[in-house]
Amino acid sequence: MATETDSEHACLPGGLIPLDQWSTPDISVHKSLRAGFKDILEQLRSGLTPESEAFESLDDLPSLPANKLKRYAPEPDASVLASAILKELGALSQQGLHNRQVSFIVAPPFSGVSEALLTLPARVIEAPDNLLMSEQEADHWWDEQLGEDDWVLPELASFWLRHRSGLQLLKSFFARIAQDSAGRGIVACSSWCWQFWIRYWPEIHVGPLTLAPLDSERLTGWLDFLARGGNGRSMTARMTNDGYYVLPPKTDESKEKYSCFAQDLANAARGNRGVAHAIWQRALRAKPEEDAEQDDDGTSKTAECWVVPFDQLSLPGVPQGSGQQAGIVLHAIMLHSSLTLDSLERVTGIAPVELKLLLSRFLRAELVVQDENTRAYRPTPLGYPAVRKYLQARGFSVDGF
Repeated sequence: MATETDSEHACLPGGLIPLDQWSTPDISVHKSLRAGFKDILEQLRSGLTPESEAFESLDDLPSLPANKLKRYAPEPDASVLASAILKELGALSQQGLHNRQVSFIVAPPFSGVSEALLTLPARVIEAPDNLLMSEQEADHWWDEQLGEDDWVLPELASFWLRHRSGLQLLKSFFARIAQDSAGRGIVACSSWCWQFWIRYWPEIHVGPLTLAPLDSERLTGWLDFLARGGNGRSMTARMTNDGYYVLPPKTDESKEKYSCFAQDLANAARGNRGVAHAIWQRALRAKPEEDAEQDDDGTSKTAECWVVPFDQLSLPGVPQGSGQQAGIVLHAIMLHSSLTLDSLERVTGIAPVELKLLLSRFLRAELVVQDENTRAYRPTPLGYPAVRKYLQARGFSVDGF
């Protein structure tokens, strides 16, 4: 369900949609066949031969340094996303498609919603240090937190522990939302946290929304938007093996040959913008000697970089020989978005020594990182596809994204 404001939000392609309308990007067989026939016809008409199309492979180009990554594939601006989310919520409300005082946004990890909410001019509700509360303690805590002013809750997964004494805080919160007695606010909830709670307590009715998945068309438009950085400067991205284009986005008037990389990326990331962005950064290359066209003021007018084929990318994987405990630990981290060593011990029942050994393997494999301030472990966007696939293959409950 796209809204009328789609064209206004290049940072939020597809807008916000009801959670039950979300689906993974699919490869269209008919579209692929049409593209293939069109390519063959164009070659026949132009009389091109393999020799005249020869392209010198650039597969050995070095990875981009941090300064060029910041230029070619910058991190999304959280405040811009926040503004787009507010406009989408307003549009949905005007259309009669969203009439709740508490807007509930469920999204897969790395979607940027939590960071966006932190930039809004509203009171931030942060999780208490102690999550093990009785029903009375939880009710009292929410009485103190929820008021008449606007508030945001950046990540609901931080407000509970999968422990017999760690559920009450969210039970009380969901009850207040159901009774429409939580005031005005916006909640971001990890898709993994949501998956647990909707199975544990099916009676939850909060009208959740989510970000539309990025298919190949939306993905290339979004990556192009990020590369332009608000200054209108264009970027060209071509494959290192055959020179086919990835960016700028393909149009009906495009005469260049386009790679299927964007489609592969959208499918590998399952429409997840944060995962796609991380893989995109790893795939980018540039010729050290290439100079971009310059404006009069000496700044770059265009940028050209190169993209490594998907099958040549080295992405993290779960180490071989990881036993059942590895799955338990990874699943716990996914459910709560991040956990300290003490919290991991509490929710898994695994001894600290064994946890440290497992976590050290995950750190080396780039599956998790440890926050320097909180010391909590959280998943990485590059390692996320491997972790999700690993957990699903071993029968763990995974999110719906």
